[in-house]
Amino acid sequence: MTNNRVTGRTRVCGLIGDRVEHSVSPMMHGAAFRKLGLDYVYVTFKVMPESLPEAVAGMRALNIRGLNVTIPHKIAVMGLLDEVDTHARGIGAVNTIVNDNGVLKGYNTDAPGFLRALREAGVEPAGKKILILGAGGAARGICYALAESGARLVILNRQVERATALARSLAPVARESVEALPLHETSLQNEIKDADILVNATSVGMTPDIDHSLVPAHLLHDKLVVFDIIGIPARTKLFQEAAAAGARTIAGLEMLVWQGALSFELWTGQSAPFELMHREAQKALQHEE
Repeated sequence: MTNNRVTGRTRVCGLIGDRVEHSVSPMMHGAAFRKLGLDYVYVTFKVMPESLPEAVAGMRALNIRGLNVTIPHKIAVMGLLDEVDTHARGIGAVNTIVNDNGVLKGYNTDAPGFLRALREAGVEPAGKKILILGAGGAARGICYALAESGARLVILNRQVERATALARSLAPVARESVEALPLHETSLQNEIKDADILVNATSVGMTPDIDHSLVPAHLLHDKLVVFDIIGIPARTKLFQEAAAAGARTIAGLEMLVWQGALSFELWTGQSAPFELMHREAQKALQHEE
C-alpha cells in the first residue's frame, strides 16, 4: 500500500492518552507506512483514566495491531496486559503495546529512545550528575536507562514519596547513587550548581500550558545540558531559557522520533525509516505551532 487508501486488510495502530489532540505521531508513522508500502494506518484515541480498561479491551476486540501509550496511562496500563516485556517490567511503565492474535504485550521504547537521542547529541551519561524532574511513567523509563548507563541521579518530584519509590526501584540496575528530593526552588538551587544534565520528564510546559517551567531561569547555567522531553511546543519555556543561559539544549522531538521508530519496528517487524520520520515530525510540529 503506497497511498492513503484504507481497505478491509488495513492494520490499525494508534496512540491512547488524555492529551493526544496535538500529537505529531499520525503524520510521522503515516509517512513511514507509506514509504515502506505497508497497509497500516495510525490514529489517536483520547482515553480518560476511568476508560482505560475498556480501551485496552477494545484493542483486543477490534484487533488493533499496536498502540503507543502516553500521559497518564503508562503505569496503569501494565496491569491490563497479558504479558509485559522483562525490560518494561523492570522499568515499571509501558509506552508500546503489540497485539499478536489477541495476546497483548507491553514494551517500553521510552528508555532506549531517550538514551539514543542523548547519545546522538554527543552526550554520554556515564559518570554524569543528572537531575530528573518528575517521577511518572516517562521518568521511569528515562531513569532506568540512565541508572543502567552509570549516571548519578537526583530525582526531584513534588510528591517526594513517588521519587523515593522510583529511586528504590532502580537499585537492581543502578551503578551509581540515586537520590530522591522534593521538587522546589531550594532543592533545585542546591543540586543544579554542579549538575551536568537536567531532564524535564514532566508535562509542565506542554501545549497549551506553554508559559510554565519548573526551573527558575536564574538557576540555569552554561555548564548544563538541558533535555526537555516535551514534543509540543518544540521550544518550551525551559528550552528557551536554557539556551539563553548558554546551556546546551536537546528538544523533545529527538526522543519522540526515536521511541516512535522503535515502536514502529515492534509492530511491523521492519526497520523504521528514521530520517523520514524525523522530517515529518518536524513538519507537523511547525504546523502545530
